[in-house]
Amino acid sequence: MGESRPSNKKIASIEDLELTPTVLSKLMEAGFKTLESIAAANSAELASIAGIPLPTAQRIVVKARDLLGLKFKTALELRIERAKIGRITTGSRSLDALLGGGIETKSITELFGEYGTGKTNICHQLAVNVQLPEERGGLNGKALYIDTEGTFRWERIEAMAKGVGLDPEVAMRNIIWARAINSDHQISLVEEATNELLPNENIK
Repeated sequence: MGESRPSNKKIASIEDLELTPTVLSKLMEAGFKTLESIAAANSAELASIAGIPLPTAQRIVVKARDLLGLKFKTALELRIERAKIGRITTGSRSLDALLGGGIETKSITELFGEYGTGKTNICHQLAVNVQLPEERGGLNGKALYIDTEGTFRWERIEAMAKGVGLDPEVAMRNIIWARAINSDHQISLVEEATNELLPNENIK
């Protein structure tokens, strides 16, 4: 299968709700900083927490859900969507088997464990493995790596790339890295990546 082309379509964000600065400020102060958080909210609760009129809250929630495509779908539409989901090998056959074939795209996978159990190592390996061809468990793509602890090491990427037969310099160019200094900065980086990087880069 050939390499997929990145879409030029801008991914929806909270700015697409076209709110007044006052309403937007109230939502942000109340903790509703993403479309997902607004779409998942109850209109009455949103109105109460953010201090906005109920009709306004109802319109905002409906529009957020519409922008995210949260609506009724046919089983066929669901099957087509699921067919677009890829899986990335962890490099461990046993772990891949437990995960049903590897780490899924378009989903959240949480790695939990004590210090030194290999969580960061798996993230490094995934950033390399996603670049492999599909027949080897990759997706011919790039990786976005937001480092919240300052533990990213290019030396590990170099060694892992050599281990799977990739050019280390090419592999490192295909990993887009940023250091998040706190949770608010992390959210900001995700929003920036969503609107500026994902539409133009082959990030999986």
